[in-house]
Amino acid sequence: MSTTEQPQDLEKVQVPQQAPPPAVARRYVIANPGPLGLSSFALTTFVLSLHNGGAGFPASSPSNVVVGLAFFYGGLVQLLAGMWEFATGNTFGATAFSSYGGFWLSYALIFIPGANIEGAYADSEPDVFKRSMTIYLISWAIVTAMLLIASHRSSIGMVLLFFALLVTFILLAAAEYNSSIPTKVAAGSFGVITSVIAWYNALSGMLTKESSYFLLPMGKLP
Repeated sequence: MSTTEQPQDLEKVQVPQQAPPPAVARRYVIANPGPLGLSSFALTTFVLSLHNGGAGFPASSPSNVVVGLAFFYGGLVQLLAGMWEFATGNTFGATAFSSYGGFWLSYALIFIPGANIEGAYADSEPDVFKRSMTIYLISWAIVTAMLLIASHRSSIGMVLLFFALLVTFILLAAAEYNSSIPTKVAAGSFGVITSVIAWYNALSGMLTKESSYFLLPMGKLP
């Protein structure tokens, strides 16, 4: 073929087209919500437990100062921490924080006069409200026992936290059922221990190799 000969019709020549590169999904980095949820739980539990334990005042004194904390810090903030745990893929943390966020919100509502929860028992037999509170607290003890079982492969710190919380709920239920101030004081003491353990776990989660010169051991379980 001579150099002057034209090639075949260029329109019939199929030029392979490259496929566009696949779209890269943006990944959003979510910080660890565990320390926030533990801190909100610890502080709210600490304030209520000091009142139940009679720290500087009779254990039978009102504890309504905890209502604001229970609504916003122990309730709302902890519920948000639970939702963020869902985003990180931590089913256990999401269940625990969301559940106890709901606990504090429901507990605070009992003390709101407009809700008239306690007032609805005014025409009932004596101690019916206390019996209802006993059922309420025992139910949360069951939830805590389930979480205690689920935490058996997490860390010693988490196991101790849920064990102390389980004892606290059982003592609170017994105090309500028997109208026992000494049992309520014991529940307050265990509640303080629970809050200190929760604060320790929260601080351990915040002290990372990137942000701290030292770490707090949690005691990993095999």
